[in-house]
Amino acid sequence: WPVITVHFSNHTGYGAWKGPILPAEDVAAVIEGIEERGVLPTCNAVLSGYMGDVSLGRVILDAAARVKAANGHALYCCDPVMGDVGRGFFVRPGIPEFMRDHAVPAADIITPNQFELEFLTGIEVDTLEHALRAAEAARKLGPEIVLVTSLQRSDSPADAIELLAVSGDGAWLVRTPLLPISVNGAGDMTAALFLAHYMKTGNVAQALGRATASVFAVMEATANAGAREIQLIAAQDQIAHPPPRFAVEAVR
Repeated sequence: WPVITVHFSNHTGYGAWKGPILPAEDVAAVIEGIEERGVLPTCNAVLSGYMGDVSLGRVILDAAARVKAANGHALYCCDPVMGDVGRGFFVRPGIPEFMRDHAVPAADIITPNQFELEFLTGIEVDTLEHALRAAEAARKLGPEIVLVTSLQRSDSPADAIELLAVSGDGAWLVRTPLLPISVNGAGDMTAALFLAHYMKTGNVAQALGRATASVFAVMEATANAGAREIQLIAAQDQIAHPPPRFAVEAVR
């Protein structure tokens, strides 16, 4: 069930937008209505992303806790949206600390980008070893699985971008070409697809490979279209049936 927490005209990555952050009590009422239908035991995962303010964050964590109480096998995946390399923080004051101190410890899976991983752990990431150390530090905060959704390091090709997934069972790296486009929403899409594939396979490496293939297909379609918005519909077949395109390398 999608629960809307903001009603914005466009992605905040444009730098300007219009529209409201929904009041926390309104969002809580929607979740309560879903719970009253008696369906929470059938919910297998909760995915959260951009949080408009801390009060909404508390409602989101309460919802995740309710789902997990109703279904002991349910997972909470938190995309700790707060900033990016080159842009810094782009969320309201207090959100980064709320993510670090409350949301991330409550999650089973987190999907930070490189900037967010550095903030969460206090570890600067410049090499693969740094990234592995930071991911393990993030796991010690609570989550079992850490997916770093955009990794660029000094010891990898400048024309490539990588995704790194780390769990208690190992660590896996995927590298793709870095396309010459500037769009928003790739991280949101990556988090959703990784969670979906992990729920389907129960395998971190497989979920990483499938999610990466789908995301790259969407980015490629976006680049070919010369579009500012990611081309989800144009690449819907690759989202549904990701082609085995990039090698998944075990790095630990």
